Amino acid sequence: MPMTPGPGILAAFEAAKGFMPVDEGLALYAAAAEAGRLGLPLLEIGTYCGRSTILLADAARAAGVTALTVDHHRGSEEQQPGWDYHDPETVDPELGVMDTLPAFRRTLHRAGLEDHVVALVGRSPRVAALWAAPLALVFVDGGHTDEHATADYEGWAPHLAEGGLLVIHDVFPDPVDEFTGQAPYRVYLRALASGAFTEVSATGSLRVLRRTGPGV
Repeated sequence: MPMTPGPGILAAFEAAKGFMPVDEGLALYAAAAEAGRLGLPLLEIGTYCGRSTILLADAARAAGVTALTVDHHRGSEEQQPGWDYHDPETVDPELGVMDTLPAFRRTLHRAGLEDHVVALVGRSPRVAALWAAPLALVFVDGGHTDEHATADYEGWAPHLAEGGLLVIHDVFPDPVDEFTGQAPYRVYLRALASGAFTEVSATGSLRVLRRTGPGV
């Protein structure tokens, strides 16, 4: 299968609300396309409005597998009112709280990918506690506090199959470069130190690691 998205998918990705730059998106797509060869689902933690989900879903479609995406859709810490990454358009006008689920569904519909994604709406640790099936890819892109990033890693990395790919977003080794905290960087270091993962590639703040042994 192609390791790069077609023009229509790339255009849908660029048009969708979100924060991932194109070069990191292309690296994510390549990882998803490779992982899809294992014949197992691809899982994303941190849906937001579906920008990166488009890439996972298209790669999943090509591989004949399913993309899964986990989010409570109330926004992470840096997306709340008063923070730099808050978007007033994501606020439910009746409840006065963030709700990115409608935007996510519109994103998938416009890209023609609704049939290739299962949206798991809830807190990542709660969903992970119920999960029992192996995964070909785990993309960690949820909350950026140590509590949330660690819980995402501990909850989902154990389900990653041998040879599967662990992808971590917003990895900033230099505190000067980061914008939401270095918790993803610490998760990345922990994964490498575990001996269970070997680094495959680094593109911007995106790291791709392969499971080459047991453990987390």
